[in-house]
Parts: sequence; structure tokens; C-alpha cells
Amino acid sequence: MIARGGPRPEPGTLTRLFFDAVRQYDKPNAMLHKVDGHWVSIPHRTVAERVRRVGLGLQSHGVDRGDRVAILSENRPEWAIADYGCLTSGMVSVPIYPTLPAEQIPHILRDSGAVAVFVSTREQAAKLASVRAQCPDLRHVIGLDAGPADGCTMTMAELEGRGRSAESPERIAAYERDALAVRPDELATLIYTSGTTGAPKGVMLTHDNFHSNVVAARKAVPFTLDDTALSFLPLSHVFERMGDYMYWSCGTTIAYVASIDDVAVSLQEVKPTMAMGVPRLYEKMYARVFENATSGGTLKKRIFFWALDVANRWADERLAGRTPAGLLAAQYGLAQRLVFSKLKERTGGRLRYFVSGGAPLAPSINKFFYAAGITILEGYGLTETSPVIAVNTPTAFRIGSVGKPIDGVEVHIAGDGEILTRGPHVMHGYYNNPEATRETIDAEGWLHTGDIGTLEQGFLRITDRKKDIIVTAGGKNVAPQPIENAVKTCKYVSQAVMIGDRRKYPVMLVVPNWESLEKWATHEQMRWTSRRELLATAAVQAKMEREVREKLAGLASFESPKKIALLEEDFSIERGELTPKLSVKRRVVDQAYKDVIDRLYEEEAVPVAAGR
Repeated sequence: MIARGGPRPEPGTLTRLFFDAVRQYDKPNAMLHKVDGHWVSIPHRTVAERVRRVGLGLQSHGVDRGDRVAILSENRPEWAIADYGCLTSGMVSVPIYPTLPAEQIPHILRDSGAVAVFVSTREQAAKLASVRAQCPDLRHVIGLDAGPADGCTMTMAELEGRGRSAESPERIAAYERDALAVRPDELATLIYTSGTTGAPKGVMLTHDNFHSNVVAARKAVPFTLDDTALSFLPLSHVFERMGDYMYWSCGTTIAYVASIDDVAVSLQEVKPTMAMGVPRLYEKMYARVFENATSGGTLKKRIFFWALDVANRWADERLAGRTPAGLLAAQYGLAQRLVFSKLKERTGGRLRYFVSGGAPLAPSINKFFYAAGITILEGYGLTETSPVIAVNTPTAFRIGSVGKPIDGVEVHIAGDGEILTRGPHVMHGYYNNPEATRETIDAEGWLHTGDIGTLEQGFLRITDRKKDIIVTAGGKNVAPQPIENAVKTCKYVSQAVMIGDRRKYPVMLVVPNWESLEKWATHEQMRWTSRRELLATAAVQAKMEREVREKLAGLASFESPKKIALLEEDFSIERGELTPKLSVKRRVVDQAYKDVIDRLYEEEAVPVAAGR
């Protein structure tokens, strides 16, 4: 079965999108960022001027068209300015996750052959300085908030000053002429995948890869000049980066948030109309709402669950294409005023929708937000597809799916259930790795995503990662992601990972939501001196067993994890258990907790408590 979006967008470039937006919108608040506790606006004209000076500055330092320039920074306007400075000068930007440990950076710089790198803070500069000797091609280190004392060869202010000195009417005209001469098929970026297996591979994305995705995505999910978007997912990941290109092309104001820890405050201060997030964000918001509702008195709990019941019935009507009326409509209005208006206030009160990507979102969480009056448009894509393949839209919305293919995109479900895709969004290939490219893109141009899914009336559903499918020793196939997502809707659970490939039955590793669990333990008048000690108590193990089992109700016997281990610490990027976009590296976890897992297959008692 093949599903197709609308017509393929005309080929184009990111440089054309950039200059067109500057001329068309010319807003005083193209970008927002926080300076000394206050939100400050940056006009389109200022951004364009700084982009030009970055480009000219790099050229004056001998960085040529086609050279690779890395960006190691948190989200901030300078990230985008550095990126556009590269793009408009024909250079290839190479983003690096700011959360990556130092030892993982040299591979990216060496493989890409980067000759320059922008670094944000003194901490990032120190990280780079510790491994710079391993990067022989690197000539320039440009500090945003760092300087020569931190190992930088120049500051960004000095780079822009160098560009300013090179300006003349003739040079400015030549710069823009050359920028607009960039071809759609020219390389725009190398993005190193943070895959759950193997060394990172450099995904080659062209100007038209991004351009086609921007044009198709902004048609599917319209943005306007009056919108404000909160940008907090790492710009080093293709999801937020393409989104920011899309915002810029629509004249939407972009408010940059450097840390995910600042999102809650920024939502209330900026009052955005939209934002992109990953399921982990929505899981935490969902857990916090339930924790607040259930930690209050009896009356508060009764009102919350009455409102939730009303909202679910209202949502069922809306999702079935009917308009709720009569008593249900009146009850829903009351539920909004008593309960859900508070949730909307915490998002700033103006939110039109969230967009979710990067990993599967539990349908129960999506329906909860929809019932509360907050729409989450779930989409799907890969770094290798620029990234959007499909997305739910305000007019074509189905919870549990990732929407329909966007314009120019074809989706095919192979005989083994794997999702294949073809179109202008598909990468040029993996840099310096033709063998991996051939393994991923077949002779007919279909990219093999590695995901398993189905097509239902044009809507794509993802069931699991092909490599994550657990095949038990008894030959039963188990898709772990939907089961893990269901368990993570429990307010006492922070992380959940299924293990069991080639073993006699599946088991599960669970990290508690410590805030909820410790509140419960305090209420139960339990005493403990460490979290490990608390996990070892029979009462806590029984509590977590009950809570997890409640979320597993309805599974077939072979699907349900037979035993559970409670882990003291959340999985982390630093220990290699999570990718920078917070996907679990199942095989790394399997090895890291081998002793714990082995005990689950030896012991009769459940669950097992474990620490590091």
C-alpha cells in the first residue's frame, strides 16, 4: 500500500527563503531572547545584517564555499545567525549537540572535516579545548560568550567586526548575488545522527531537502505573521531546526529558550501560540497535572475526575466528527472553568497547538490534552528525511496516528511492515559512507526508515522500531514502545524500558518518578535515608508493582513483562543510555544493567530494586 501527499513543491533554497522573509516581513520582533532577565527583540533587518557580517567575516578568514563549519551551542539567536551566515556563503553547517560529552565531539569534527566551530559558553569552549588536538582540520574557534582565555581564536563580535570592515556597496551586492545563486541540490548541512546503535553517521541534507519540507509543512500546519513560536528543542536536531526555518519563512516570531528547564517560565512570559516538543515534555506535564490533582483533598480529586470524565466524552464526540451540545456542552464549559483553564494558563493562554515529534506519543496522553482543550499535532520523520514525512493537521487529525504524508512525500509499507518513503525530503546520503547509504536507500529511491507501521485511510501509524522488536525464545514478537508508553502514563513512573530479545519472556526496567513516590512514602509515614533504601522496602516494591500492572492490563500474556526491576537513577545522555533527543539506547541499557536483568530471569521475587 502506498500513500501520497499533494504535489511536490517547486525546488528552492534556504537562502531564498531567508532573503524573501527579510524583505516581506521586516518585523521589529523577528526573534526574541532573554537578556538579564528581560525578553529582548531583534528585528529582521538586524538579523540580516549580522548574518551578512558573519558570512563575510568567515570568508575573510579563508573559509570557502563548501567548507564545513560546526556549531556547538544551546538555542539562541546566534545559533541561527551563524547557520544562516554559513548557508548564505555556500558553506556547510555541522550542528553538534551541546549535551554531548567531550569525547564524542572529535569524531564529528574529524569526519566532517570542519575548519571552524562556533562555541557558546566558556563551558562548551573548555569541552572543545580538551579534545582540539584530535581535530587537525580545525583552524578557527569562534566564541559567542567565550574568548581567547577559553581557547577561542576569536569572539563572534570580532568575527562580525571583520565582516563589517569588508562591507562596501559592491561587496554587499556581490554577497547577496552569490547567496541567491546557491543551487537547490547543493549541500546545506551535515547532521550527525545520534542513533541508538553504532557510531554517528553524517546525514547530507541539501537546500532543497529542507526547502521542500518547509513549504509542505507550513501548508499542512499554517503559521502567520501574528504567531509566536517558542524554540527550545535543540537546534542541533533537525526537528526544531526545520521548524525554525518554517517560522522564519512565515514571519512568525521565534522566542529562543536556552534550557528545557526554562520552558515552564518561558511559556507564561512569552505566551506563545505554538511550540514543538518531544513526548517526554508532554509526559512530564501530564504527570504534574495528575500529581497536583490527586495530592489535594477529596473534593479537589472528585472535581478533577468529574471534569476529566466530561472532557473525555466531549473529546469522543469531537473526534467522531460531531459537535457536542446540550448538557455535555454546558458541563464541558464548567469543567474548563474549574479545572482545565489552569492548564491552559500554564502554557501562556494563547497556545493554538503543540507539535510532537522525535518519538511516539502515547495516545492516552494526546487525548488527555485534546480533551483539556490543548491540541498536540503528532508528526513523524527522521533526520534522513529533513525531517517531516507525515503530520496531523488541524483539519486532518487522528489520535494514535502521525497524520498523513505531506506534499511531495510517498509512503509505502513493505511486506515485513517496514515504512519506506520517497520524495524530495530524502537525504542525499551518508557522508563518507556509501555502503550505509546503499543499505538505507534502495535502487528505486525508497528510504528504509527502520520503523514498523500501517496505513489506515491515508493516516500513518507507527507501531515500533524494527530493530526494537523483541522476539522471545518462544518465537513471540513483542513491540515494546507502546507498552513502555502506557507504563509512562503512570504518575509514579519516570522511565520504562522493556528487555527480552531471545529470552524466555520480557521484563521491564522502571525508574520511579521520585517526586510522586517520595510524597506517597511520606504520606505512608515511611522512613528512609537514601532512595536506594526506599526502593528496597517491600511496601514500595508492592506499590510500584501495582501501579505498573494497572497500566499493563489488557496485554496478551506473552507481551506483558513478567518481572520488574526498579532503578534508582534516570537514564542519561552522559552515560550513553539516551540519545541527545532522549531516545533510549535499548542495547546500551541492556548491557549497563546486565546483572540486574540476569537476576530477573533467576529470581522468583518481583520486583527487584537496583542501583548503580
